[in-house]
Order: sequence, then C-alpha cells, then structure tokens
Amino acid sequence: MSSSPVEHRFGPYGGRYVPETLVPALDELEAAWVQARSDPGYERELSGLLRDYAGRPTPLYLAPRISEEVGRTVYFKREDLMHTGSHKLNNALGQCLLARRMGKKRIIAETGAGQHGVATATCCALFDLECVVYMGTEDVRRQKPNVERMELLGAKVVGVEAGARTLKEAVSEAIRDWVTNVGDSHYVIGSAVGPAPYPAIVRDLQRVLGDEARAQVIDHAGRLPDRVIACVGGGSNAIGTFCAFVADTEVEIIGVEAAGDGIDSGRHGAPLATGARGILHGSMSAVLQDEDGQILEAHSISAGLDYPGSGPQLAHLRDEGRVRFEAVTDEEAVVAFKKVCRLEGIVPALESSHAVAWLLANPGGELDVLTLSGRGDKDLAEVLSR
Repeated sequence: MSSSPVEHRFGPYGGRYVPETLVPALDELEAAWVQARSDPGYERELSGLLRDYAGRPTPLYLAPRISEEVGRTVYFKREDLMHTGSHKLNNALGQCLLARRMGKKRIIAETGAGQHGVATATCCALFDLECVVYMGTEDVRRQKPNVERMELLGAKVVGVEAGARTLKEAVSEAIRDWVTNVGDSHYVIGSAVGPAPYPAIVRDLQRVLGDEARAQVIDHAGRLPDRVIACVGGGSNAIGTFCAFVADTEVEIIGVEAAGDGIDSGRHGAPLATGARGILHGSMSAVLQDEDGQILEAHSISAGLDYPGSGPQLAHLRDEGRVRFEAVTDEEAVVAFKKVCRLEGIVPALESSHAVAWLLANPGGELDVLTLSGRGDKDLAEVLSR
C-alpha cells in the first residue's frame, strides 16, 4: 500500500461535497487510513484474512470454450470464488478492520446487488460489530437470497422506498444515517465513489485483484494481455483491476457499463460511456443528469450497475483517453450470462455478464483478461423470468 498522501482529486473529479458535520469524520477516516496503511500490523492482519478467510489469491482461469468461441485466448479473473461470492469482501474487510481501529462499533453500508451488503455483514459478524444495510426495495425484490444472507449474518436490512428504490436511494439514506450517528458509526462505502478519501481507500483495497491478475497473466502466458476488461457501476472492481495496468500503455483497458434498454431510450446506467459529468453523493464525477442538473434515474437489469454515477478516478481516466468505456444492453447481458453457464460451467453475476457480452461481440488482440466480479446465484430469478 502506498505511503503517499490520499488523493482528493483526480483531475477535476472527486472532492468533498458534503454537509459540514461530515468533514471531521472524513478527516478522522483519512488520518486513520494513512496510519493504518503504514502499520505492518494492519497490513499483516488484512493480508492474513484475505488469504485464510477470504480465499486470496483467486485464480486466473483460462476459459477454453469461451476462447474457442471468440478465436482468441480469454482469461477470467475469478472473483466469484471469493468468500461471499464477489470482490466486495476485499474492501469490506479492510474498512471494517479500520473501523475497529477507530473504535467504531456500528457499521453502515449501502448495497444494490446485495454483494457489498453480504460482505459487510460477514465482516461485522466476524468482528462483532453492529451492522445496518440500506437497500432499495426494488433491489430487495430482485436480490432476495442476498437479503436473507445478510439477515442470517445478523445485519439489519432497511428497505428504502424513495425514488426508483435502487442503489442511488440506498446510498442517500446511508449518508443520512451517518450524518445523524457520525460519533459511533463508520460508513463502509462499497464502490469507488463518495467524498474523499473514499475513492482512494476503496481503490487501494481492491487493487489486490488487479495486482494478482497482472502477475498471474505474466506467469501463465509470459506476457501482458492485449486487453483488460471489467464491468463498471460505481467502479470498485473496475478501478481495482485497471490501476494495475494503467502504466502499461500497450494494454487496452475497457470498462463496460449498463446500456439497459438502449442508450437512445434514456433508460440506462452509462454515465461514463455517454460523457456525463456532475456531482452526486459527495463527489464530482461521471453522473447522469438533465440540463438543469437534476440527477436522472439509472436503469439496468443488474442491480449492481443500476446507478447514475461512477468513480471519479474512472471519469478522469476516461477524459485522459486511457480507459475506453462501452455499454451493453440488458438482453445482451442475459445472453452472455447463459453462454458462460453453458460453455464454462460458471454462473456469472449479471454485472460481470455485461463485460462478457462486450468481449463476445468485439474481436480484439490475441489475449484478453476479464474480471468476473462475482457469481450469479443472486440473479437466477431475474434471468429465468425472461
């Protein structure tokens, strides 16, 4: 982990657009993070938990039948094999350990697909912390198995009825809770979004998957990939993957967002691919909004991509031209979901299926690495209903 100052801005993006009551809490969090990441004891405990509890390193899997289908070599970074079923545990473990160091006994989280909620509830059970998870009621409906898992783990799941009843509203409600209970509570943000220092903290905790993937592909194939691909909602698995390859200018980096019913329909979750910019949940980033600056509702079959914003560092990488962002429709993602099931015997998350759909439709170089950010048990009802 870096000892450099925590970034507040990525070009024009990032910052802190929050109520004054949260500024001392953000300063406290930043100071605790700077101290923790330079403490060998924190690093040792986190590394041990990631290895022995979470199951790191996850495999880099050569997908033979997908490779045959597309006529090139495709490796999947298997975050679906992590304990709790996704990459989200990397960040939740790191932040809950940090909260314990700060003396915070109550943890707040938001969740869309439920994977971050499950990961946070898991850590709270492990560390004996109170856990409250906010989740839009539409996502509660779509992701019932994960709601049941969170409750079994001891978390209180609070359904949010406002707006579209999805991830944006869950984040807003979690922030309201934090403002009210800032003294004894820590808000474990699950994506690389929010006010500084959260985007940098989440990136640093998730980059383990990109660092592993880079070393593994060199070990397996003897070289770097031609393309690195990941799905993008808030952006934690994407920035965790991409940051390990940004300096490798010969590697093309592609982030795949949710086109929903199609970009032209207006019912999508693709702020990066459409060039959007605005302020949401405490930072400036790629944000879907109208000409009056009002936040637009996102849409995706995938609860984890159903969000009108994305991480500020990803927006900066877009503007610099280092990362290209594309978008895939609901129907294309469902087709890819089923194809991975049939060809590889892997049930991928609908989020990851967006990245797979783009890969299947876009011939490129000879070697691709794609992050499978999670498993798709949670999505079976949604897919089978179509």
